[in-house]
Amino acid sequence: MLRTPEHNQEPVWRIIIRLLRWHKPEGRLILMIPALWAVFLAASGKPPLPLVCVIVLGTLATSAAGCVINDLWDRDIDPHVERTRDRPLAARALSVKVGIVVALVAMACAAVLAFYLNPLSFWLCVAAVPVIVLYPGAKRVFPVPQLVLSIAWGFGVLISWSAVTHNLSQPTWLLWGATILWTLGFDTLYAMSDRADDQQIGVKSSALFFGKYAPVAIGIFFAGTVLLLGWLGVILDLHLVFWLTLILATIAWIWQCVRLIKPTLPNSAYGQMFRQNVWIGFILLAGMIAGQ
Repeated sequence: MLRTPEHNQEPVWRIIIRLLRWHKPEGRLILMIPALWAVFLAASGKPPLPLVCVIVLGTLATSAAGCVINDLWDRDIDPHVERTRDRPLAARALSVKVGIVVALVAMACAAVLAFYLNPLSFWLCVAAVPVIVLYPGAKRVFPVPQLVLSIAWGFGVLISWSAVTHNLSQPTWLLWGATILWTLGFDTLYAMSDRADDQQIGVKSSALFFGKYAPVAIGIFFAGTVLLLGWLGVILDLHLVFWLTLILATIAWIWQCVRLIKPTLPNSAYGQMFRQNVWIGFILLAGMIAGQ
């Protein structure tokens, strides 16, 4: 097995796994959750199994491509951020050429899966590509780049819902809005751990934009998520189980916002709360399925 000079104790395939972030599954799962919300709600809890498999594999391929594209953009910035300095392209454990090849392979896999979908869903996949590619650049010019990331996340809802119904309706947009706000909430929370490094190197983030009011902004985003999911539950006439899971999610988000007010919160706490949002998302998914 070939090994890189800088990381001569680590096989190349394992370095590529780190490049794709497959050693940190929470980031892949949290992209998959809104897409699964959409496909199960649109199909009244019983989507075709092949479609679910396509969506799961598609989100894995898309998030892999997104991670590599992000690292290609940030290969000269990441070494200056404590959380990202060991990423393969930042640490020069892989070359830019290898990174580009891996990104193209991941995008090709996503494209093949997209051909399984109906025309509306397919073209929504195409429309998502520029957002995914340009998001890392937004951190250099746009004060709230997490909004661009949220829009990229939102495409998972539009693609998955339309893959079932062949159209986009009011419930679709309510779920899309809830996903946008949820993503703004948990990604602003996650960005709070990088505030000092981002400010020093001149990278923009919603955590810096909102400053000392970031916990308040996150609370508003989570509150908006609850309101839109509640509205969706009324329109779709979801049963008691859904409402119980929404109450649990609301309690968890309130607890996170209360923690964020503490001035001495360690940086590790932000990553911990980000991972908790994965479980919150799956709890809501269970409620959506059982509440049909």
